[in-house]
Amino acid sequence: MLWTANTIMRKFSSSSAYYQNKLKLALIGQSLFGQEVYTNLRKQGHKVVGVFTVPDKDGKADPLAVVAEKDGTPVFKFPRWRVKGKPIPEVVEAYKAVGAELNVMPFCSQFIPMNVIDFPKHGSIIYHPSILPRHRGASAINWTLIEGDKKAGFSVFWADDGLDTGPILLQKECPVEPNDTVDTLYNRFLFPEGIKAMVEAVQLIADGKAPKIPQSEEGASYEGIQKKSNAKVNMAQPAEAIHNWIRGHDKVPGAWVVIDGKPVTLYSSSMLSGSVPAGQPIEVEGASQPGLIAKSGLVLFGSDGKALQVKNLQFEDGKMIPASKYFSSEETTSLDLTDDEKKMAEEIRAIWKGILSNVPAIDETTDFFKSGAASMDVVRLVEEVKQKCGGVQLQNEDVYMATTFQSFIQMFVRRLRGEDQEEELVIDYATKDVNNMTVKMPYQCFINGKFEDAEDGKTYNTVNPTDGSVICKVSYASVADVDRAVSAAKEAFYNGPWGKMNPRDRGRLLYRLADLMEERQEELATIEAIDSGAVYTLALKTHVGMSIQTFRYFAGWCDKIQGSTIPINQARPNRNLTFTKKEPLGVCAIVIPWNYPLMMLAWKSAACLAAGNTLVLKPAQVTPLTALKFAELTVKAGIPKGVINIVPGSGGLVGQRMSDHPDIRKLGFTGSTPIGKQIMKSCAVSNLKKVSLELGGKSPLIIFSDCDMDKAVRMGMSSVYFNKGENCIAAGRLFVEESIHDEYIRRVVEEIKKMKIGDPLDRSTDHGPQNHKAHLDKLVEYCEIGVKEGATLVYGGRQVDRPGFFMEPTVFTDVEDHMFIAKEESFGPVMVVSKFKDGDVDGVLNRANDTEFGLASGVFTRDINKAMYVSERLEAGTVFVNTYNKTDVAAPFGGFKQSGFGKDLGEEALHEYLRTKAVTVEY
Repeated sequence: MLWTANTIMRKFSSSSAYYQNKLKLALIGQSLFGQEVYTNLRKQGHKVVGVFTVPDKDGKADPLAVVAEKDGTPVFKFPRWRVKGKPIPEVVEAYKAVGAELNVMPFCSQFIPMNVIDFPKHGSIIYHPSILPRHRGASAINWTLIEGDKKAGFSVFWADDGLDTGPILLQKECPVEPNDTVDTLYNRFLFPEGIKAMVEAVQLIADGKAPKIPQSEEGASYEGIQKKSNAKVNMAQPAEAIHNWIRGHDKVPGAWVVIDGKPVTLYSSSMLSGSVPAGQPIEVEGASQPGLIAKSGLVLFGSDGKALQVKNLQFEDGKMIPASKYFSSEETTSLDLTDDEKKMAEEIRAIWKGILSNVPAIDETTDFFKSGAASMDVVRLVEEVKQKCGGVQLQNEDVYMATTFQSFIQMFVRRLRGEDQEEELVIDYATKDVNNMTVKMPYQCFINGKFEDAEDGKTYNTVNPTDGSVICKVSYASVADVDRAVSAAKEAFYNGPWGKMNPRDRGRLLYRLADLMEERQEELATIEAIDSGAVYTLALKTHVGMSIQTFRYFAGWCDKIQGSTIPINQARPNRNLTFTKKEPLGVCAIVIPWNYPLMMLAWKSAACLAAGNTLVLKPAQVTPLTALKFAELTVKAGIPKGVINIVPGSGGLVGQRMSDHPDIRKLGFTGSTPIGKQIMKSCAVSNLKKVSLELGGKSPLIIFSDCDMDKAVRMGMSSVYFNKGENCIAAGRLFVEESIHDEYIRRVVEEIKKMKIGDPLDRSTDHGPQNHKAHLDKLVEYCEIGVKEGATLVYGGRQVDRPGFFMEPTVFTDVEDHMFIAKEESFGPVMVVSKFKDGDVDGVLNRANDTEFGLASGVFTRDINKAMYVSERLEAGTVFVNTYNKTDVAAPFGGFKQSGFGKDLGEEALHEYLRTKAVTVEY
C-alpha cells in the first residue's frame, strides 16, 4: 500500500490552517460521489471553475449538476467529448475557457481527450476503486470480489494516455469482509474514504507535495465490464468461488442461474457454516446436486460439497422475493393504514416524487425502476425515508423487493409495526442429563445473531473438572471468525437498530435478559458447575445470582447517562452555550477469565451494553459454555443481531486479534498481569484503543488481636477458600498478630477438617475441583516451592486422591517476606500466613504494601480508629473491614498498581465504556 509521508498526513488531519494553497479546479464526472467531492473541495477553499457532467436523463439532472447549479458554478453537460476518436473542438474550447489549473475526475463514465487531460498546469487526477495495477478497467469493485481478494481499496492516480496506467498519487486499502457485496464495500470504505482521499490529493498537489509513483506491471490485471449476459454462475466450481461470483455481481449486473428452466438472479449470498438446514429440493442447472429452499433462503452446493446461502431471488419480470418464499403462492394481504400511517405514506410519496421528477404523479402502481430510477436513487430513497421516519430500518435491497409505490408502502408499514419476523434461531445443542435436568448447551461461535462453526471447522474439547471427562466439543474460533464478529458488531452499532434505539428501550431489553437468566438460573448454574467446577450452591447464588443483579442494575442506568452544562467566557457581543454529551465508544472487546465465567461476562458486558456499545466477547478457553448459553438468551430477549458476539478459542489467537483489530475501540480484560501488559501494548500499537485491566493480586488481610475471633476465622477462611481459592480478590497473604497467631491457626485447621470435598453438584459439598488440570499442577508445584523455601506446611499441599482435579485446602505458616509464596499469587486454596509483633501497626502496613499488586485488602479489629487508620494506608482498590468478599453491583471494583486500572460495577464502570464530547454553541 502506498502512502504519503506521515508528516503530511498528520498536518492534513489535524490543522485547518494547513490548507493555505488553493487551486482552480475543473470537476469532470458524475454521481453522488462526484457531488460529495465537489462539496468538500469547495469547503476547503478551492475554487471550482467548471463542472463537466452528463446530460439530464429522463428530465433528471445528475446529483453533481444539481448541487453545482445551486451554487452558481458553471455546469456543462456534454453528451460526448469525441466523435470517431477525435476531440470535438467546440467542447474542448468551452472546457479551456474556464481556466482550470487541475482536472479532478472522481467518477467519470465518458472518454476525455488527452488535450483536455494534459491542458491544466497540474494535469488531471482520477479516482479508481482498486489497488492499482490490479483490476484496471470499469468493473474493478466487482472483480475485487469475484477474484476473492482479501483486500480492497482505491487509487488516486495521474491520468495518462493508457487505461488506468498513470502514476500513483496515493492509495488506501481495507479488508474484504467474508460477505461483502459491491454495495457494502462501496458504502463502508470506497465512498467515504475515497471522498477524503480526493480532497487530500488536491491539497497535496496545491502544496507541491504530491508524489508520482510509476505503476508496476507486476500483478497488473485488466478485466472487462461485467454485463448481465456474461454474469451466469458456473456451478461446477467450489462453493466459495460461487459465493464470490454472486457477491461480485450484487446488485449490478446480478449473477444468475437457471432454476426450474427459468433464469433467476441471485442476491445476498453468504457462506453457510454449520449444518445444512432442512429444505425442499430444487433443480439448479449445472449444479453437482439439487439446491434447497430452506427457511433461511436458497442453499446451493459447490463442487467441493460445501454450501452457500442466497437470501433473495429476482425473476425476469423484475419481481424480487425472499428465496425462502420461492414455493409460496401466498399473496401479501393489503394492510389497512391508520391515520398516522397514511400521513407517513404521503410524506414518502413526496420523496418518490422528488426522485422521480420526470413522472407526472406517483400513484399506487408507479414502479420505481421502470420510471427511470438507478442504483444511486435507491440509496437516496432509503436514506431520505430513514431521515423522515426515524427508527425504521431499511436497506437498499428492500427497494428491490418492493418496486411499486404500493408494495413499498406495505413493506414500510409492516416494518414500522414490527411485523417482519426474524428468521428462527437454529441451534445445535450438546445435551447432558445431569443434576436432575437435561441441560442444552450451544457449542458453536455466536456471530451476528447466529450459532455457526468456526470458519476452518476446528473444535476443541471442554472438560468437566470433577472427573476429567469431555463435556462436548466447542468451536475453536480463528482470526477470520473474530473479523466477522467485529464486522457484525460494527454494522450493528452504526447501521442497526441498537445504535438508534431509545435508551429506555435498551434498558427494557436488558431487564428482559435478566429475567430470562433468572428463569434459567438452575440450568446456568448447572452448566457453570460442570464446566468450571464451581460448587452448585455457590454458582446459583454468586456466579449466576450476581450476574442477574448486574444486568438489572445497569439496565436501570440506560436512561440516566447524562452530560452537563458548563459556564464559559462569552464571546461578546454573542453568547455561548457549552455542554457535554456522554457517547458510546462503538465496538468493544471483552476477554474474561475462567474462575467466574458468567459473572465476569456480566460485570463487563452489562455496563458496555447499557452505555450503548456493541461487543465481541472471548470466554476463557476452558470455560466457554455459560457464555454461549447466555448468547442464546440474548436472542430470546430480543437484543438485535450483531450487538453481542461470542468467539470461544485461545487467547494467543482470538485475544491477540481483538487487541490488534483496528475497528475495536475499547478492550476490557480480566486475567494475569503479564497478559494484561501484552494486551495494553498491542492496543496502543494498533489504534490506541481504550483499555481497562483487572489483573493479578496478592491481597493482604491483617488480623489484629482485638478482632472478633469467630468472625475472623470464618471470614479469613472465606477470604482464601471461597470458590476453591480461584478468586481474584482472595487473601493471598494473612498477617496475624503474634499473640493470637497460634490459636488462629489451630481453629482454622479444625474448620478445614470439617470441609467436605467432592462433587460440586452435591448440595453438601464445600470444596469442589480446581478449574483445570494445568492449574492443579501449578498449585501442587507452588506448595512444593513453599516447603523447599522453609515455610511450615501445616495442612494440605497435595492433590486429593480421587478422580478429577481436586486440591486439598492448604495452610502455610512461618512465611517470610522474601519467599516465593509470600510474593506470588497462588490463585488456589492456599492460606499463606505470617505473624507480626503485637502493636506494630505501621510495620505490618509496610509489609502488606510491599507488593506490586493492589487489588484488594482487609483488616479485622474492633478498634474503629485503627480500622480507619489502616484502611486509609492500604494501597488497594478495595479495603474490607471486618468482612471479606463483600462485593456489590453498585460498588466500583478494580485495582491499583500492577493489579490494573479501570473499574467494573457501579456508576464508574459506565465511564469505562463512554466518551465525553464537549459542544460549544454561539448564539
